[in-house]
Amino acid sequence: MRGLLLLLCAAALCPAQEPLTLADAEAITLERHPSLRKVAAAVDAAEARRKQAGRYPNPTIGATGDELSRVPELRGGEFGAFIEQRIVTGGKLSLEQRVREHERSAAEADLDAQRQRALNHMRALFYAALAAGRLVEVQTRLAGVAREAVTVTRQLANVGQADRPDLLQAEIEAQGAEMALEQARLEQESLWRQLAAAMGDPAMARRDLAGALEELPVLTHQDAIERILAESPELDHAAAEIARAEARVDRERAQVVPDIKAEGGFRHNPAIFIRGQPIGREAFFQVGVDLPLFNRNRAGIAAAKAELEGARAEAEWVKLSLHERLAAVYAEFASSAILAKRYREEMLPRAEEAYRLQMAGFQRMAAAYPQALIAQRGWFELQRDYVRALNRVWQAAVVIEGMLLTGDLDDAM
Repeated sequence: MRGLLLLLCAAALCPAQEPLTLADAEAITLERHPSLRKVAAAVDAAEARRKQAGRYPNPTIGATGDELSRVPELRGGEFGAFIEQRIVTGGKLSLEQRVREHERSAAEADLDAQRQRALNHMRALFYAALAAGRLVEVQTRLAGVAREAVTVTRQLANVGQADRPDLLQAEIEAQGAEMALEQARLEQESLWRQLAAAMGDPAMARRDLAGALEELPVLTHQDAIERILAESPELDHAAAEIARAEARVDRERAQVVPDIKAEGGFRHNPAIFIRGQPIGREAFFQVGVDLPLFNRNRAGIAAAKAELEGARAEAEWVKLSLHERLAAVYAEFASSAILAKRYREEMLPRAEEAYRLQMAGFQRMAAAYPQALIAQRGWFELQRDYVRALNRVWQAAVVIEGMLLTGDLDDAM
């Protein structure tokens, strides 16, 4: 049965897979990438610690004995049971819970950052693979043009209108175009494998990519920086760290307020009372607090304040870093966009026209073949450079629209 299905598919009776869109790739990445599950687990752990921080301390129960002796008057001593409870004061539990809550917020910001980083990594590979596919198309067409030039040159040589050096040079150019095509195909295959791995499914079957490589995004520096400063997970993390440090200062101050230690219970007293009867069961209790005479937690408060100052400085540094990184990547985006537009609207049309005119002149014996080869080579190189410029535009746009979150996912984990 399986063999029959394979034969049917080979005969093109099975429907072809739909091209993979960027939205499809994003959904697959968010569903399958293991780094997101790892950071999500850290958020769950932070939430569990937040809940645990608000739990009241457990009471202590036990047995008690006093005046244990074989002296007849003591009749073996006193035995009983007690329960002890520490009563937390100063709002320490709620303050500790606040600290843990902000730790969870920082973990959530890390999850947002990792999600964005995974998407950015995948998007960059998606556009690189899309550009590689476009480059394969360009190289395929250019290899066909080079083969056509060989055919024309051979025909001219047969009628004595071209010499052998011209034919050899045309064949060399054609072989170079074929080699460039093979390299482009290998690069496309490599980028697909990288893209599949970035989506979390390295065994995914090869699919065509659907995307408009030449429909370049329109981005301004002002809009980009405003959006980044408003939505950056790095700034969210820094803000959560400031809030955590502030809560820790309050918690350390509350440590000075002593907790109440309360203990109570019952015991059996076998001693003989004046009337000749055993005293029997009696209750007891004790309540106490630690006096903050020698330790008022000044060092703990100072350390918490220092951490708060460090967290505020970190937030300022992150903001400056975002400005600096955006300046660099936006310059790359803007220059590549200008270059791509110039390639498309000015240089490529002229290069193609020059090549066509040179080939037509060569066929009429009105131009030398080296001039036609130079024009052909220039047209080839401009088309490759155009596709690479498009790819650079998209690589920079991915970084800008992705909150400048770049780097190896392994480092982020």
